[in-house]
Amino acid sequence: MKRGLAVLLGVFGMVAIIFMASGCKKAVMSKPDDEVLSSFDVAMVEKTNDFGFNLYKNLARENENMMISPVGVSLAMAMAYNGATGETQEAMAKALNIQGIELDSLNKNNLALIYLLTTADPKVTLNIANSIWMVEDFKFSETFVETVKNDYQAAAKKLDFADPKSAAEINKWVEEQTRGTINEIVAPPIDPQTIMFLINAVYFKGTWTNPFEQDLTTDQRFKLADGQTVIAPTMYQSGSFDYFKTSGFQALRLPYGEDEQMAMVLFLPNEDVSLEQFQKQLNQDNWSNWMTLFETKTGSLMLPKFTMEYEKSLNQVLTDLGMGVAFEAGIADFSGMAAAGATDDIYISDVKHKTFIQVDEAGTEAAAVTSVEVGTTSMPVYDFELNFDRPFFYAIQDNETGAIVFMGSVLDPS
Repeated sequence: MKRGLAVLLGVFGMVAIIFMASGCKKAVMSKPDDEVLSSFDVAMVEKTNDFGFNLYKNLARENENMMISPVGVSLAMAMAYNGATGETQEAMAKALNIQGIELDSLNKNNLALIYLLTTADPKVTLNIANSIWMVEDFKFSETFVETVKNDYQAAAKKLDFADPKSAAEINKWVEEQTRGTINEIVAPPIDPQTIMFLINAVYFKGTWTNPFEQDLTTDQRFKLADGQTVIAPTMYQSGSFDYFKTSGFQALRLPYGEDEQMAMVLFLPNEDVSLEQFQKQLNQDNWSNWMTLFETKTGSLMLPKFTMEYEKSLNQVLTDLGMGVAFEAGIADFSGMAAAGATDDIYISDVKHKTFIQVDEAGTEAAAVTSVEVGTTSMPVYDFELNFDRPFFYAIQDNETGAIVFMGSVLDPS
């Protein structure tokens, strides 16, 4: 009998992300053993970043705002990867860019990453919660379930998927983890062939280290990729920024919180360079090099406020990246999820990714009202004047681990 594994990936609230279901109450992250933290390998995070760039470039469209969470997608897929064997495991390793990494090392590194990200800055909220929801009438591998519970701090629960209340219970967990920004991810009735939901929820809320002054926000023109213009509320700030410029683009770092460990990194292609041309340069090698080029400069910044939602099935793009076998009923091999003797064929039926982000004067959060006065001097002399008045790329990155939590592009802030 062919049984489906539903994978739900999403970014909600000021950014929250969801993946394959499961869950009970709000997860509380406990500190991993010192051995796990001391063996944390940044190189594995860089592989995740590169997977994120590949995913982003395969999803990017000229006429569409978008945002994905490389961390969220990779954590969700890693949970499923623990149940894959044979050709399916090899294909997933290639697509996720984790070839040659031992499974236990991958799991322990992800455990450390979750802890390091969620404790990065007391003034920045970054919660990562995992859960696994299992149908009652299927015998799952205890090893698989315990690994997901221990190494991914996942809440686990069995439900009667035929009961409409099951979807409501999963959705309640999602709503709690995303601070009410997402209240439904599973629509009843649940497909009778679905045996499990693995869910990863990432919620981010950060205020700028130096907030924009609301009184300086004005309506400005934003030039779309096709040459047309729209009007967008545009924030203004001047002062010292981490900044650099190349022959093709300018980049600026806007930090969050007191420690400035997390930041939004913004890239504005030159007027004669399209966003599509810039995006071709996105890979971990270039990213690592760019991160070394920032210097403190004095300048002015104009950045449009924007709110956007993005939703996409990742089945096709993950197939294009090489793991199509995982979606093929009767061919996919997730026997590592099942108890010994189980005869059902398990495959991934769908991978959904949903994101939401709002950027305003206070920071990256929903319904922000904070305003801090910023003094300006008359007739300033700036090293640069940077106006994001055309399509641009951005990423939210943790400086300590190097992990890119979110990346996206704004083609139309209106």
